[in-house]
Amino acid sequence: MPDRRRGRAAARAAGAVALLAALTGCTIAPPEPLPTAGGDGVVPDVGPRHPFVDAGPAGVTVVDGDDWSLPDRVRPARNSGYFSEDADASELVAVRSVDLSWRQLRPTSARELDRTSSGSAQGMSFAGLEAQLAQPGDFWMRIFASGEDWAPEWVADECGVASYGPDYDGERHLPIWDECVWGHLMDTYRLLFVDLGLASDPRLRFVYVPGAFTWAEYDYEMVQAAADAGDLDEQSYLAWYGHAWDDLVTLFGDHADKLVFTGEDYPWGPFGAADDLLAKQAVDAGMGIRTGITELANFHLSEAPAYGSHVEPNGHLTVDESLPIHSGRYVVATENECFTDCGYDTDDPYYAVRQANLKALQLRVNWMYVVPGPSYLAEYPELWDWLRLSLGQTADTSADAWAALRDAEDTFWSDPESGPFDDPASWPTRPWVRNLERWLVQVDEPGSVAHRTDVDVHSGVLEADDGEAHEGLSTDVAGGDTGFVFEVDPRFAAAASGRAVLKVTFLDTGSGAFAIDTPAGASAPVVRQGTGAWRTATIALPDGALSSADGAARLRLSLGEGSDDLVARFVRLVRVEG
Repeated sequence: MPDRRRGRAAARAAGAVALLAALTGCTIAPPEPLPTAGGDGVVPDVGPRHPFVDAGPAGVTVVDGDDWSLPDRVRPARNSGYFSEDADASELVAVRSVDLSWRQLRPTSARELDRTSSGSAQGMSFAGLEAQLAQPGDFWMRIFASGEDWAPEWVADECGVASYGPDYDGERHLPIWDECVWGHLMDTYRLLFVDLGLASDPRLRFVYVPGAFTWAEYDYEMVQAAADAGDLDEQSYLAWYGHAWDDLVTLFGDHADKLVFTGEDYPWGPFGAADDLLAKQAVDAGMGIRTGITELANFHLSEAPAYGSHVEPNGHLTVDESLPIHSGRYVVATENECFTDCGYDTDDPYYAVRQANLKALQLRVNWMYVVPGPSYLAEYPELWDWLRLSLGQTADTSADAWAALRDAEDTFWSDPESGPFDDPASWPTRPWVRNLERWLVQVDEPGSVAHRTDVDVHSGVLEADDGEAHEGLSTDVAGGDTGFVFEVDPRFAAAASGRAVLKVTFLDTGSGAFAIDTPAGASAPVVRQGTGAWRTATIALPDGALSSADGAARLRLSLGEGSDDLVARFVRLVRVEG
């Protein structure tokens, strides 16, 4: 994994300094209160902050660029939102962090917590437990446990273990898989979350576990180091792993849905196929999941079993939403703030942010870690507002379904021996992925085969691993392909009880018109103006457009007679009412 955490240290350290200043008598204005929906904790009950672009009386409205607008009725999903180091009312970031080191909580082997001592980890200073809990608002937590300077000194002595490292931030780590070390850590978790009652505190939204390694995120650098040193074998590691997550789930009991495993998904680890599915194993034990690398929107997370995301033979991605992880009970999180930070840089941050957010939603994420500056919240408010209102929605509750039309290279799977793709027929176009889709699927069929285009090509946007992406798909009039076909998820279609519009982002080149054919008839035509720019048409669909006898609604974008080829980049079906 690339070093993508360095830029976080400054933001996190700044938050910790601000907290310490407040606790030492400096005058700091109290945070602005956030409106709340009640129910399952604090969720900012704020609808769209930008006006909805409707089809208008003519049945078609065309605007320049992307259109992320949503109807005024839309509200955030339960168990969803933005989280960060500090709450930010202006950006609707409602969940702040509570960070602690294991050493500050248990400086001695006495079976009690130190609630007042300060601590440190990753270059940050932490106020005492009681001081942090006294601050207002909901919070998420990290226990920085494994670092040689984070863990209590008595643990290494009592367990007779040495550390491994250094990691990419210069920290050495205790072997958390050692049963003695793990036992003491579980004792601390029990004192904090069970005896003190934090697991049942409604303000605690979730906690990152297990507290290792760099940034308390469970990467595999130290596991590999121990294996390379001959100190860790497959049997011992898998024996610990086989009970570790059950230990945590049992300890948290009815509140186990607040646990979030921080390990990256399949297939990291030093023991080959034996540890390929360990992230899924943690999820299957009954906890949530988090990834930290959706900024590299094309890389690795196409095949992500812990999220139920799989590459199909036609190159499309599907998500198994029947898995418990997508029930709405658990946390499915990612972190999108490393675009021109954390050692990354790009000359097109809007594109990078857009694609990272689309990837997060394709994985059905419900919580997003942001840092207002590095995440470009203020620069791209319409995009981020759409994301906020999309997180955690389901096919039954979402106001929209969409397909981002593209061909993109997932370089992680370029090796012909990587992944579950031994049979070439299982992914003939490997490593090329077709589209990012959420409840609207583009379908190739005679007369409507979509073709790769070179009108908008991006390569290695943040780093070379991110591969090459061709944004937009094209018709081929000369070859007989005069449109695009889309299948609507039956659950989404069934929930439509009023007007619907289709928003099509297209390259306004060439001449001619296009319209949307539906089971209830055709829409008004969209006439191209030849501006050469990306534009978005909002098109009113006829009443009953999402109805069908078999429950499988289909829409076809059809070119008019004599039209030139059309390139479309994003298609979004919006339930205006319902």
